[in-house]
Amino acid sequence: FADQRGWQGLPCALDVLSNLPFAVAGVWGLVWLRRLGALRLCSATRATAALFFGGLVLTAVGSGWYHWRPDDAGLLWDRLGMATAFAGLLGLAVVGRISPRAGLATGLGLMVAAPAAVLAWAHTGNLTPWAVVQFGGMLVVLALACMPHRHGALVLQLGALIAWYAAAKVMELADHSVYEATAGWVSGHTLKHLLAAGAALPVLFAMARLHHSRYVAVPLPRRAMQNGGHRGA
Repeated sequence: FADQRGWQGLPCALDVLSNLPFAVAGVWGLVWLRRLGALRLCSATRATAALFFGGLVLTAVGSGWYHWRPDDAGLLWDRLGMATAFAGLLGLAVVGRISPRAGLATGLGLMVAAPAAVLAWAHTGNLTPWAVVQFGGMLVVLALACMPHRHGALVLQLGALIAWYAAAKVMELADHSVYEATAGWVSGHTLKHLLAAGAALPVLFAMARLHHSRYVAVPLPRRAMQNGGHRGA
């Protein structure tokens, strides 16, 4: 990693601390889930969203640990957290575009396939299964973004989510270049964490809109208002 600077005894401080937005987004999302409850979200949406937000918290812990003490053990937990969040995200996207049953099946399937790909890398060193799961899954999300929202489902802007993810990958690949371009102020990997955490914003905003819709008054037709006013007079 380009930025090796420590702070207050914390090694690689910015790469460690930039994982905090994952935890904030995860906890924030779990709070929204509790506020909305079963009356506003179907069970499949709540299950896959909980998996996504819980995965973000796990990612914050795993990635923070990995950047604090970079080794294969830390990277294993980092990727397992990412796998959990990714399973929830793809399941949530399928719920919103296809059906609750298909979304649950997708989330559960990825909860098996993604950790299996991570464990395969840990034992063999072959990163191909993990790359297939990660990039293949994003291609599925891209295809789902071209489909209409399912009536009554959480309105999730998948295009915005993909944009955040793509920007994060660009920063990851440009780690050293960004560090040099900013004269050592910030590295591409630090920005990658911030942008990847930003991918949770479309989900959080969708829940906020749904919560707000509970308090938006529905105006009565003018005729009904006039009739009501005449009777009151």
